[in-house]
Formats: sequence, structure tokens, C-alpha cells
Amino acid sequence: MKTIRVKQLRHGNPTIALETVDDPVLTHPQEVKVRVLAVGLDGTDREILQEKYGTPPEGEDDLTTGHESLGVVAEAGAESGFQVGDLVTAIVRRPCKDLSCVNCRNGHADFCQTGKYVERGIVGAHGFLSEYYKEEARYLVPVPKGLLEYGMLVEPQSIVEKVWDQVLRVQQRLIWEPRTALILGSGPLGLLAAITCRVLGLNVYVWSMSPPDGIQAQLVQACGAVYQQAGAAGSAQTLTAYADGLGKPIDLILECTGYSPLAFEAMAVLAPNGVLALLGVTPADRKLEIGADMLNQSMVLENKCVLGSVNAARKDFETAIYRLQEMEKMYPGWLARVVTNRMQLEDLLTLDFKSIPIKAVVDIVPREQWSGLVEQSRDVAYSFSV
Repeated sequence: MKTIRVKQLRHGNPTIALETVDDPVLTHPQEVKVRVLAVGLDGTDREILQEKYGTPPEGEDDLTTGHESLGVVAEAGAESGFQVGDLVTAIVRRPCKDLSCVNCRNGHADFCQTGKYVERGIVGAHGFLSEYYKEEARYLVPVPKGLLEYGMLVEPQSIVEKVWDQVLRVQQRLIWEPRTALILGSGPLGLLAAITCRVLGLNVYVWSMSPPDGIQAQLVQACGAVYQQAGAAGSAQTLTAYADGLGKPIDLILECTGYSPLAFEAMAVLAPNGVLALLGVTPADRKLEIGADMLNQSMVLENKCVLGSVNAARKDFETAIYRLQEMEKMYPGWLARVVTNRMQLEDLLTLDFKSIPIKAVVDIVPREQWSGLVEQSRDVAYSFSV
């Protein structure tokens, strides 16, 4: 089978290659062989493919990348609970082996305490940018046939769902009736955060560097949110000035850029009792001066909360599936517009990530063949309530 590999990661000067390797073979009755239909690309993939920082499996030098998967079961072990034709996505993180890590031992590797977890396509395990992969059934999540076109968005949406779940848990500390959400950044995660908050009934504002006539701004407006270009001529030059201009308390801020100065400024503009969720990470050695005393006073006296979040658990994947279906009902065609680039495996060898306006998807199987492959798929339904 064909696969994309970042080669010689352990020996310096790594390269990207399209290789032919053996198809995976099932060796356990609970394993499943999946034919990959499509894989979404995100900032982590960009960093791995361009900066080549991923970690290959133990004893190997190369890493197959890709972690936002959509596939169809090609072969199912007798004890897997799946059947050929089932549409699936895969949870990315695997638990560490430390018996003292209570979160990994209880199905929450996304809260691993040791940092010794494995993530497919990122750390210690091959990813999904190949024609097939095999997986333990417990790490596969069934996807409804109605999400065939957008199933590769389940993984990034699961990140947003985890954040919302954590925010709700934190806010059990008080009676909380949020009305206004501010999204910082309009990349794929920022846009999914914006439409999620709209589906949840919040008034949503998006502050981003993207131009006001670009596709990002159009998508923000298409889901009923308000877009403002950061630093545009004649507009507020700082987040603080922009937030003051809104004239309303900001109950929830989702920081999706990874630009750390913006995160500290967001703490200051957050409303009393509000929550700031940090989703973005940009590798850098940045130093800055902040008004520490004033910021500390604001956080304490106004009961503000800041939380960080990465990765997601099965529950978040299931909620993501439900939420994507709700998005398509409320804003038909919106999800299709998020995917701005379609490509094949060989295109990754020369891909310039700067040419991708929002979201790129690698079609491993031509899209016209997808429906036939999942014709016998059993459908599945997920529900969610706050």
C-alpha cells in the first residue's frame, strides 16, 4: 500500500517520501483493518511535514503522518464488533503504560499525567496518511453515513467539544448564563469554535488577522457571527480596544491562534466569572512584559478562570459527530466551504501550506467511490444534552 513517510527522524536531515509498504495484517480478533477514504491536515501536520519534529514508533526511524481520519472497515476481527463497510474515524491518543496514571487507566488519555502517551501520526505510532491502517476496535468511533462528506472533521471538532465540556464542568461553580463568546483566530479550529458557539445559541464575535472580504470572514458571517479584522486600518488596534468597543461582557473566550501575548490580553478583557480556554500552541521562545499585578487582581477579584485543552476522549468524538450534524442542519453547506483544498497523497511531497486558505483534505480514495464502499454500512446515531 502507499503511504506518506517522514524519514530518518532519529538521524537528522529528515525527508518526506511516498512509499509502498506491506498492507497491515490482523493478528487479534479485536483488531480492524480500515481502508482510508480521506485525511484532514492541520497545523500539527504542517509542523511535522515542514519542521519534521514527529517521533516515530519505537525501534523505527520513519513516521507515517496524519491524524484526522475517515475510513471504512475493510476487514473486521471476530470480536471487534465491527463489520465490513462500517464508516469510522479513530481516536488519536493512546494511554501511557504507567499504572499510576489514573486518567489513562480510566479512558482519559487526553488528561495523561506522565506525558508518555502515544499519538497516531504524531508521537510513537504511525498515522493515517496511507491506504490502510489497522486498529484496536476500542479506538474506533462509528460515523453515520450522513457525515460521509465531513467525517474527517470529527477529530478537530472533538477538540472544541472537549473544551465546551470542560467549561461547563468549571462553571458548575456558579449560576452561569453565557451570552457572548469571543473567538480569537479564524483557522479551521477557530471557525469550528465559532459555529459551535452559534449552534449553542451564543452571540459570537471573531477577531482575526484574515482580511474582512476573505473566505474566513464570509464563513463567520454565514453562521451568524460577527467578524473583525485585527489591526485593520480604521479599526481597533488591540484586543482590549476591540473588546471595550463591543460594550458587553465577554463570558467565554476561545484562543485558537497560539499567540501567547494575545492569551494574556484575553485574560484582561474576560468578563467577571468568565472562562478563557487556550486551544492554540505556537512553538516559540517569546518573552513579553505584562501588567502582572493588575492581571492577577482581575483574575482573583472577578473569579475568572483560564484552562488549557488539547486532544480529546471518545465522548468528545461522539459529541463532535452529533454537533457536526446539527451544524449541517442549521447552516447547510457551511462545512463543505471549510474544506478549501482537496489533494492526493503525492501532492504532499511538494505541498506549500501557505497556499491553503483554511482546510486541506487528502483524498486517499476518489470521492466518487465513497458511497459504494459504505453502502452496507450500519448507521449510528449520537445524542447530546447540556
